[in-house]
Amino acid sequence: MKKNAASVKIMGLISSTLVLQACAIMPATGPSGRGIARAEAGREVGGAEIKVVDVTDAVTRQMLTIDRQHLFSEELGEGTPVGAIVGNGDVLDVAIWEAPPAVLFGTSGDTKLGAGGRATSLPEQMVDSDGQITVPFVGQVRAAGRAPQAIAREISSRLMGKAHQPQAVVRLVRNAAANVTVVGDVAGSARVPLTARGERVLDILASAGGVKQPVGKMTIQITRGIKVVSLPLESVIRDPSQNVRLQPDDIMTVLFQPFSFTALGAIGKNDEVPFEGTGLTLAQALGRISGLQDTRADVKGVFIFRLEEPNALEPTTRNSVKTSPNGKIPIIYRINMKDPATFFVAQSFPIRNRDLLYVSNAPLADIQKFVNVIYSTVLPVATTATAM
Repeated sequence: MKKNAASVKIMGLISSTLVLQACAIMPATGPSGRGIARAEAGREVGGAEIKVVDVTDAVTRQMLTIDRQHLFSEELGEGTPVGAIVGNGDVLDVAIWEAPPAVLFGTSGDTKLGAGGRATSLPEQMVDSDGQITVPFVGQVRAAGRAPQAIAREISSRLMGKAHQPQAVVRLVRNAAANVTVVGDVAGSARVPLTARGERVLDILASAGGVKQPVGKMTIQITRGIKVVSLPLESVIRDPSQNVRLQPDDIMTVLFQPFSFTALGAIGKNDEVPFEGTGLTLAQALGRISGLQDTRADVKGVFIFRLEEPNALEPTTRNSVKTSPNGKIPIIYRINMKDPATFFVAQSFPIRNRDLLYVSNAPLADIQKFVNVIYSTVLPVATTATAM
């Protein structure tokens, strides 16, 4: 009887221990797949309702349409080298040739006798604020916005009848007003003058001493008037067509943008994972976290938590929810990895900066954990009871 009483006390101790340990351990694994699926029922973040969206091909296509990068070649164009077009403040050299006998410029200016006639170099001309230069015996000539060759043709035409078979040559000496401003995470911010060579994005970046951070984490932003276009530096390096010519008064800002996402749950490693400015897909993200844990993960319970831009959602979804004060919608994207089609979608679905990727535990994993608790608790106590 004493032995039975002792066994009852031991079993009571076991039951109490199991209850305490189960309460302490079971809730610590994070929300279950079912719990997340019920999140949109009456839950809010920043005043906006949480929306659970299944990741499908249609959802991914809508997102890729919105996420499409604006290329420099499309938004800014190839551009023209400085010198092809004259601007206010530029300094021009004007030379006029006359066939012998030279009657108009024969004794004026810096005159040189050549085999075919007499050349006269006029003093350097700065294009004034009205875009004009002044040429003797011609008067004012519009220069701003025109090519040097066009200016030379007008001078020659207006000298006809005054000079003997005149020919003019106009050359850009200094483009004092043609500069590009480079700021941001570069070795040295500067105003870089443009030349007739036609400096491109990477030329200007090299003139500023290059970037101070890894290339994969840098973004180039070009401001031209009221237009602002951004592109990852790595994209400019990989695609020569994006290495466009810069134009006078362009502002090139070099930005350090360390993108990352956070991975939690039943995965190989819980961590904050950095990625490149050129972007990352869901398939690549799963690869970088060493995939799902076979013994724990719920293959139907992979989720991405994101504050989403409204225009990235389908119209039916966008019109049925309320946005938060910052204009975004709290979205939980649900991925069913048991569906083979999902693996194709995952190769396109984009991961964004500050996304949270969560993999819930499978229901059987929690049961297995509970069984392990029982086993680890009962075995020592049962052994002690047997010994008694």
